[in-house]
Amino acid sequence: MRGIFTVFRKEFIENLRDRRILLSALVFGPVLGPLMLAGLLQLSVSRGEATFEKPMTLPVIGAEYAPNLIATLESQDIKVEPRKFNEQQIREAIAAREITLALRIPADFAERWARSEPAAVEIFADSSDQFGGDASAERVSRAVRGYSRQISQTRLLLRGVDPVSTMPVVIHDIDVSTPASRASFALGMLSYLAIFAMLFGGMYLAIDATAGERERGSLEALLTAPMPRPHLIYGKIAATMAYMLISMALTLTACAIALNYVRLEEFGMSLSMGPLTTLKLFAVSAPLAVLGAGLLTVVASFTRSFREAQSYLTFAISLPTLPLVFIGLLRVEPSPLIMSTPSLSQHFLMMKILRGETLAMPDLLYSAGASLLIGAALCWFAGRLYEREAILG
Repeated sequence: MRGIFTVFRKEFIENLRDRRILLSALVFGPVLGPLMLAGLLQLSVSRGEATFEKPMTLPVIGAEYAPNLIATLESQDIKVEPRKFNEQQIREAIAAREITLALRIPADFAERWARSEPAAVEIFADSSDQFGGDASAERVSRAVRGYSRQISQTRLLLRGVDPVSTMPVVIHDIDVSTPASRASFALGMLSYLAIFAMLFGGMYLAIDATAGERERGSLEALLTAPMPRPHLIYGKIAATMAYMLISMALTLTACAIALNYVRLEEFGMSLSMGPLTTLKLFAVSAPLAVLGAGLLTVVASFTRSFREAQSYLTFAISLPTLPLVFIGLLRVEPSPLIMSTPSLSQHFLMMKILRGETLAMPDLLYSAGASLLIGAALCWFAGRLYEREAILG
């Protein structure tokens, strides 16, 4: 064990002088990732606030044909801006981003209204608009539908019909989510960010400790050290693991700090990533570092140059994180098999912590046990590789 610790200490200290390792472990993932996450969330909050809370301007063609409808829209902070456009001009204005949407009221609106016939209105919007056009159209549509229901109920009353009789079934939507659970849904990429930053933080050290030694021609001299060859690579794996854990700890800490500046409360969400929560997130994800360090070391051991290893390991670090990209689309539910799958189990445990739920002991054992067992097997395999003379290339 003393030999393993000696190699670990040497690798850990010497690589503090490597700029690539420091940038990957201490800057790119831990700093840029949380800043991007917080920035995207804040942008989403700001766009939603601008769309649903602040007054908006609505270009209306034919506003003079429906004064009561116009008054209803303006009572809901929708400022009407009369325009004289035909349909082609409306489409061109939206395509040119001069306006985001438009409401057109036909000339026969009042006539059809007087005959109690359906009076149509048209809402023009670009559903592919990423700057709020589709959301603004939904807001206008809700306002028009509300006005339509109000008028239909008034007509029934004038004819002596109770409007309640036309609604045999009434649905009451009851949202049982908590502010914390809504926030964790919005932060579904946090687990991906933390795991990716952890793996990326140890990638360059894993390359330098294997392919780098071979490319520099120092591997043969290193293997002549008076210690078992597996202990040599175990020390290097331990150093890689340490850098991974540091990278993940910095990433989670940076996320906790950055998210304090995101106004999630304005959308009915709350997230408390205090020291205890951050420590829990780190604890449930830490066993994955054993697997990650072993995987990267084994893959890099089969390469002959730094550049070749970098190409292979860039793909290797995407393997544990790839399922997290599709987990929301596939609607995967926690099960013993899923909780025994590295990266997926860490994702579910992190989401439970963010929602404030109690972690089940079997889930913790499945997650940690599987990651540690597979990681130990990979480390053992790496040790066997370095017992072979073929490792010298």
